[in-house]
Amino acid sequence: MTAEEFRLLRDHVYSHCGILVHEDMKFVMERRLWPRLETLGVPDFSAYHRYLRYDANRHAELEAAVESLTTHETYFFREPSQLKAFREELLPVLEKRNARTKRLRLWSAGCSSGEEAYTLAMVLKDEPRFEGWDVEVYGSDISRRVLTMARRAEYGPSALRATSADLLERFFVPAGNTKVRVRDDVRAMVSFGHHNLLDEAGSQLVMKMDAVFCRNVMIYFDQSARRKVLRILRDRLVPGGYLLLGHSENLLNLGADFELVHLRGDLVYRRPELPGLAGGEVR
Repeated sequence: MTAEEFRLLRDHVYSHCGILVHEDMKFVMERRLWPRLETLGVPDFSAYHRYLRYDANRHAELEAAVESLTTHETYFFREPSQLKAFREELLPVLEKRNARTKRLRLWSAGCSSGEEAYTLAMVLKDEPRFEGWDVEVYGSDISRRVLTMARRAEYGPSALRATSADLLERFFVPAGNTKVRVRDDVRAMVSFGHHNLLDEAGSQLVMKMDAVFCRNVMIYFDQSARRKVLRILRDRLVPGGYLLLGHSENLLNLGADFELVHLRGDLVYRRPELPGLAGGEVR
């Protein structure tokens, strides 16, 4: 892969989904995309770039390229301190706020193979306060392959490495060999959809959410793409709704219109309840 081929492919991927492949990742891009050239029978990366630009199957191939370039490593009950803060400090607020409608909507944005979305459903399933409520968790990802895995809801030991024996017994059933399957009543609380977080038009189809979990997703984006994603996520939150990021992520220097909320066990972000309250800055 020449420097020019790298630049063309990097920019094309970036314009599609905001994922920025840095200069020092040129070899990784070459290694991960080479099997796509072999599958298509194109001779070099220049021809592959032309395929992505002009071929009738370019949209499907672009999805395959992004799939090859991204990593989908996750597991159940990840970042337990954040989940504890969500359960003990945010859910009581959401219960009180939604007491009239008895409806709760959560979004796992960049859900990968579904572990986070199902984790949230299990947390809610364990909360008697939401018995009889209309509760839904929506999981989305740019990868159709991992969404197929999420809908299948079968997992091996790696995905369960932070799952206690008690939770394993209550929320999973054996699925053969070393795998287990998420229990049907938990699966019924979760829906999945293919979604590009930079797609503003597509995002308008996502219902308004009480809380969005977008953990360890922003690391793939540059500052410009992060700002756009945050605008879209803010738009999909109800006023006063919460945004929860990964512990290595923050909104510093992004000018996002969120309030910083200090919980006892974590830091989260909130869409202000009144327009303009945050003054365009994180507080």
